[in-house]
Amino acid sequence: MYTGKLVFSQVIDHLPMYTFRRSVQRYHGNYKVKSFTCLDQYLSMAFAQLTYRESLRDIEACLRSQPNKLYHMGIRGKVSRNTLSNANKVRDWRIYADFAQSLISIARRLYIDEDFGVELDETVYALDSTTIDLSLSVFPWARFRRTKAAIKLHTLLDLRGSIPTFIHISDGKLHDVNVLDHLIPEPGSFYVMDRAYVDFARLYTMNLCAAFFVIRAKSNFQFRRIYSHPIDKDTGLKCDQTIALTGTHTSKDYPEKLRRIKYHDAQTNKTLVFLTNSFTLPALTIAQLYRCRWQVELFFKWIKQNLRIKSFYGTTENAVKTQVWIAASVYVLVAIIKKRLNLDLSLYTILQVLSVNVFERTPLLQILTYEHYKTETAEYHKQLTLFN
Repeated sequence: MYTGKLVFSQVIDHLPMYTFRRSVQRYHGNYKVKSFTCLDQYLSMAFAQLTYRESLRDIEACLRSQPNKLYHMGIRGKVSRNTLSNANKVRDWRIYADFAQSLISIARRLYIDEDFGVELDETVYALDSTTIDLSLSVFPWARFRRTKAAIKLHTLLDLRGSIPTFIHISDGKLHDVNVLDHLIPEPGSFYVMDRAYVDFARLYTMNLCAAFFVIRAKSNFQFRRIYSHPIDKDTGLKCDQTIALTGTHTSKDYPEKLRRIKYHDAQTNKTLVFLTNSFTLPALTIAQLYRCRWQVELFFKWIKQNLRIKSFYGTTENAVKTQVWIAASVYVLVAIIKKRLNLDLSLYTILQVLSVNVFERTPLLQILTYEHYKTETAEYHKQLTLFN
């Protein structure tokens, strides 16, 4: 008897499957595949992310324990540890990268009016990276140190909803500033960055693209003051200056004027110096924008604690990138569900609830809002009496 969809199937219903099939066709993901398709691979890996599976053996054991429910989950092929391992190793990771990007575009439209702490109409991004340590003997392609391996996740985070709009996976040796070469600046948007991204030639390219940046300055950069703007020192501001670079190379790399803002943070008792090419925003707003950069640090902390990206199911570069992109798509999918169902729960709570209910047939909104629906029994006054 049909009693409703599985919770896992209700979650998957929020995915744009037409876009997924187009991604598979673009990279010929199902070429010469007989049973275990790219969709089966994705659903198995998404199940692993939602239920915190530690290994391929865990995925195989859990899914095989529910053989009658695999079809209703959307998994048509037989789940095998070797088959899933080979799929992660061979099938192009760009299938899942493109699909995750389509989910990101959906999520950004849903969170376009989300408040992030600063009253600003323009889009604000925070750029940063995090390092995931690996074993050099198991991941020799990700060489980081002499006896150590690692990968870096370079992420551009849209502060409205904390949605990752750009993810670049590299080995641990790639310096953060090189990621600016992979970015396409969006005109009118603000990019908030730390000192690791100070490269005036690349920043000038961003300026030519009509994009704005807010970056923390290094202590040894050379400049001359052109003009000082009036400030209110009671807000923590120390100075607001228009400057020009005077270094031998930096003056050629960035020939136009810059804005230098010095701010003392009373909470941390630190004095910070910011550089920006925006001359219209108030100086205090620039300082507040940099404070919002901390959201990207919280994002890295959250995904490391709640998704499976610190330990990997495969050892090849393709398997690692596949797992990271599927994890990112699951994160964005949960964010989409939160917005579509208008939930007040945190993403952490939603993941925890889903992890123990994936095989249930309860309506998704019911388990996420803790509502208990009861069917009222109708009273039939004209019921005939069977016995006197």
